[in-house]
Amino acid sequence: MEVSRIRALRGPNLWSRHTAIEAIVSCSETECNIDSIPGYEERLRNLFPEMGFLEADGHLGSISVAHALELAALGLQACAGCPVTFSRTSNTLEKGTYQVVVEYTEEKVGRLAFDLAVALCRAAQTDGSFDLASALARLQELDEDVRLGPSTGSIVQAAVARGIPFRRLTEGSLVQFGWGSKQRRIQAAETDLTSAVAESIAQDKELTKTLLRAAGVPVPLGRSVTSAEDAWLAAKEIGGLVVLKPRDGNQGKGVAVKLRTKEEVMAAYKVAYEVSDDVLVERYLPGHDYRLLVIGDKLIAAARREPPLVIGDGKRTIRELVDHVNSDPRRGTGHATSLTKIRFDEIALATLANQGFEATSVPAKGKRVILRNNANLSTGGTATDVTDDVHPEVAERAIAAAKNIGLDICGVDVVCESMLEPLEAQSGGIVEANAAPGLRMHLQPSYGKGRPVGEAIIANMYKHGENGRIPVVAVAGTNGKTTTVRLIAHLLGVSGKRVGMTNSDGVYVQKRRIDTGDCSGPRSARNILLHPDVDAAVFETARGGVLREGLAFDRCDVAVVTNIGMGDHLGLSYISTVEDLAVVKRVIVQNVAQHGTAVLNAADPMVVRMAGACPGSVLFFAADQYNPVLATHRVQGHRVVFVDGDAIVAAKGADEFRVPLAGIPITRNGTISFQIENAMASIAAAWALGLAPEVIVKGVATFVNDAATAPGRFNVFDYKGATLIADYGHNPDAILALVQAVESMPAKRRSVVISGAGDRRDEDIREQTRILGSVFDDVVLYQDECQRGRSDGEVLALLRAGLADATRTKDVSEIRGEFLAIDSALAKLQSGDLCLILIDQVEEALEHIARRIAEATA
Repeated sequence: MEVSRIRALRGPNLWSRHTAIEAIVSCSETECNIDSIPGYEERLRNLFPEMGFLEADGHLGSISVAHALELAALGLQACAGCPVTFSRTSNTLEKGTYQVVVEYTEEKVGRLAFDLAVALCRAAQTDGSFDLASALARLQELDEDVRLGPSTGSIVQAAVARGIPFRRLTEGSLVQFGWGSKQRRIQAAETDLTSAVAESIAQDKELTKTLLRAAGVPVPLGRSVTSAEDAWLAAKEIGGLVVLKPRDGNQGKGVAVKLRTKEEVMAAYKVAYEVSDDVLVERYLPGHDYRLLVIGDKLIAAARREPPLVIGDGKRTIRELVDHVNSDPRRGTGHATSLTKIRFDEIALATLANQGFEATSVPAKGKRVILRNNANLSTGGTATDVTDDVHPEVAERAIAAAKNIGLDICGVDVVCESMLEPLEAQSGGIVEANAAPGLRMHLQPSYGKGRPVGEAIIANMYKHGENGRIPVVAVAGTNGKTTTVRLIAHLLGVSGKRVGMTNSDGVYVQKRRIDTGDCSGPRSARNILLHPDVDAAVFETARGGVLREGLAFDRCDVAVVTNIGMGDHLGLSYISTVEDLAVVKRVIVQNVAQHGTAVLNAADPMVVRMAGACPGSVLFFAADQYNPVLATHRVQGHRVVFVDGDAIVAAKGADEFRVPLAGIPITRNGTISFQIENAMASIAAAWALGLAPEVIVKGVATFVNDAATAPGRFNVFDYKGATLIADYGHNPDAILALVQAVESMPAKRRSVVISGAGDRRDEDIREQTRILGSVFDDVVLYQDECQRGRSDGEVLALLRAGLADATRTKDVSEIRGEFLAIDSALAKLQSGDLCLILIDQVEEALEHIARRIAEATA
């Protein structure tokens, strides 16, 4: 078994809406049926008893080792605690070669699970060993490392429940919600509303107390100290029990409470100084330690925190009791679990000494032994939810503390006897205010019910009804995608939106190109969704990107499929037929939002079949208003777009608006049929997005199809009285559409310059020149530098073969180099002629043509 081309599908894809690992798996003849391998399944199950049931799907026939690999990769993740359910193994046209797809929730975990599954399957084949416990431990450890922690995870889950898209920007806890201009960002429990100044104030515990005292919030007396001796001096000034802590500490690190003697204070200073060289001594407030969570202007949750402790059983030492408590699976070393392991450090030993214990002491049965005087979950403490007990005045003081510091999310630490009465009535006070507070104690308290703090944070970031989304249009098809994308983006721009656009020419924001090259894949689309100045996005969605990574978005508002026709790039990536291609193009239709629309070409049967896969509504377009699909759709009361005489009509029932063809420059007064189709698709998409008819009419009238705005898309030039047309047509459907357009334009003599892409099928390359041979007098064939796997002269031979039965072409020449071929054709042109130049290097070829035109007019 050989595994190759492992891909991570990071969005909705050909197989499902799940993120997934896809791999090509090649099996020997024997491996294509595990029944041919004696004892294979038995050995596999001995190595991994929890693996799913091996059963042949109807389309697979026998069970292969690839199928076993699929179930092993899925089962390993499931046993490691990952919530995965989807997997599939599919035959390819190559005998013994399969596409194996397995869902993942974390990409690194999915990849590791796949690697481990390969090792497992090979071990079963060779009767080798496989350490299942170690494999699951590796997966669990990696999953804990890379998945979001409980605080960030709760916020993300709340966003998902609201339909707000999210994207992790780092492997840590930095997350973006929403798209474009609607985006917001968080890092753990800190949002982009959190002021850096407010966070700095919260870290300075003495400054915090000063500000809170000025606002009338009760706080304990205390001051900063510069040495252990100064700490003892401050303790004597305060009198009674004191607390000693780092001035800018967090998570309870270096905090010691209920200190009375000089020895205790000086020892605590040493520990605190290791955390920060600025140490604070303040009055110890009697009572319990409470954490109040303020979000916006509301108190959302409150918890009473208990210090870490063990209860004696009269048999085990304190160290043994701690080890027993720490063995609870709910306790971990980080924040991924609901509880943290108890620290057995110098502070714990000092706390024990104050109680007359050592680590080896055996406390009496039922004796409570405190391991730390401060209560913090990060040091192994517990939390009890007391949200329903908080007195209104206590809540007011906590909210006032957060506001006075300037924090939108604030963990307010309170020490008092009870939450049931005001702080002043019980000599309680606020001892700290924390930015980016931990949410774990409120989500999963040790006792009591969890609180919806993630939902509260999202509600503070997004108002009711907001989902952080901008309008997204995805355009797929064999031909016309780029022009359609550009025209839709132009219409949205005319409506007043700042538009981000990706296509095969680059990435654009508000008509400014920010990236070049073929940018019709998901990576470019994700960059647009990250851009803060984008109010709407229009994406050309090529098959290659869908196959490589899936979609960049979870759903779109409008999906446009221009056509399938005879297809393109067939034979690549196991897409061998137009039916296969239609399945790939259909992915955007399957991921239309329920309120969204699929704009489909009613004249293309393959596209029409996609309607049933759309979760939203369907809008059909076709030039023929009597097209049966379109006519039926209209009678049923649905929206349609068609041509009626000299206008494009958008209709729903008896309601309609008309867009005169004479007012759509790219159609050249309605003479260019494929541009009419592009215009119909664009008008339909704009209508589906809710743009007003007058905006649409104005938009199509102001869209210019020149080399600057739509390079390589039927750009028309005048050269010494002859007509030049530069186009990027590169498949039989495109050539056919161009021929129909050229035939509508008068010319004394017609010539064409063409090459062929080597990664097309032989029949597709020949078909292009076969179509041209009946329309053009002269054909200039050229070979460029990139033959894409073809031998020298192979593409030219195929192009010439297509001209073997040409009915019109009389003169055929072969040129090496695109620019030389263009110059050769231009040299023969006379006034009144027409020359179609099928360019490959779009920008360079257009610049070359522009120079030749400038030279001719100089």
